[in-house]
Amino acid sequence: MRQWIIAAALLPVLGGVALAQETVKIGYIDPLSGGGASVGEVGFKTFQFLADELNAKGGILGKKVEIVPLDNKTNPQESLIQAQKAIDAGVRYITQGNGSSVAGALTDFVAKYNERNPGKEVLYFNYAAVDPVLTNAKCSFWHFRWDANSDIKMEALTNYMKSASAIKKLYLINQDYSFGESVRSAAKTMLKAKRPDIQIVGDELHPLLKITDFAPYVAKIKASGADSVITGNWGQDFALLLKASADAGLKVNWYTYYAGGTGGPTAIKQANLNHQVFQIAEGIPNLGNPAADTFEKALRAKYDFSLFYPRVVNEMRMFAAAAEKAKSLDPVKVAAALEGMEFDVYDGGKGTMRKDDHQFFQPMYIASFGDRTEKEPFDEEKTGWGWRLAAKIEPEQTILPTTCKMERPN
Repeated sequence: MRQWIIAAALLPVLGGVALAQETVKIGYIDPLSGGGASVGEVGFKTFQFLADELNAKGGILGKKVEIVPLDNKTNPQESLIQAQKAIDAGVRYITQGNGSSVAGALTDFVAKYNERNPGKEVLYFNYAAVDPVLTNAKCSFWHFRWDANSDIKMEALTNYMKSASAIKKLYLINQDYSFGESVRSAAKTMLKAKRPDIQIVGDELHPLLKITDFAPYVAKIKASGADSVITGNWGQDFALLLKASADAGLKVNWYTYYAGGTGGPTAIKQANLNHQVFQIAEGIPNLGNPAADTFEKALRAKYDFSLFYPRVVNEMRMFAAAAEKAKSLDPVKVAAALEGMEFDVYDGGKGTMRKDDHQFFQPMYIASFGDRTEKEPFDEEKTGWGWRLAAKIEPEQTILPTTCKMERPN
């Protein structure tokens, strides 16, 4: 009887292990509550959509792909708790994007875990945390980034801005953490080299996802006489910043990383900033790529939002391709297959995962948001406005050197 009771008690555990072996679990560690929930929910659904796409084609190496949502509340310590929970549930792959403070903590955690647990390694796929340090001083064999880092984005953005002669006075406003710091420092350094005549009339940092009224910040921007603003703000910090700008009647040009995030397009339309808000990204709707247009229509039909993360498409499809190449789902073998991999990216063209630091390079696009022509079929958030291409940057123009000293497993 005692042996039967012990065997019965083990059944759920053994069943969980068996289930883990039958599926490819990807732990999605991002905010699903709190100030970052709007972007976290969109990210989760996008990953789920890609998992469904892979599963419709037979999964990865014949195994079903499962996205495991884990709410980190945009908190580094909570993220580590969720990462351990994922590992305990049989997850060997985790993905995260918002934001870089979390990414730094996860990079350290995964490296230390793998060192202590040979044969049970975990890979970390980064789809949106863009602090350059993650592929420089803090680079890791266990970390791969599909988004362009903030220096790459600023290089492209300032190359575009240097020919905009109307820019005379610039204001910087960013979130007070590692990513925001990297945006402001790169902007100042690069503009000093490319457009030393531009006067920086303000340089502001504010708490991450905690400000509910940006009116005092907008008042400073207005008083400074700025004609343009650079911001790396994302999520509610961008949408509420633009809302306050509309309320104050602030009319300037905005140069951004994440204006297309949830709530951003609506705020731009409400502020009546017709083609005055620019975004640097690895893809946008309205580029005219037939395969991308088909995907965009299907995503919108299912979830009623647009694709803000083309890099998630690249990440998931490259993961499948790497596993097929390695003929294995062992994270060490998949990592080796990803190194140096060239891939046809979502919006057309070639992308490459640089072996030296695991930074992905791909075509980048600068676009403005406003009224549409017949060449821009997709609007955003039912505003009637959409993205219009302003400039394309080829991959070779985005490549910056790395200081990474990669340590690889034996």
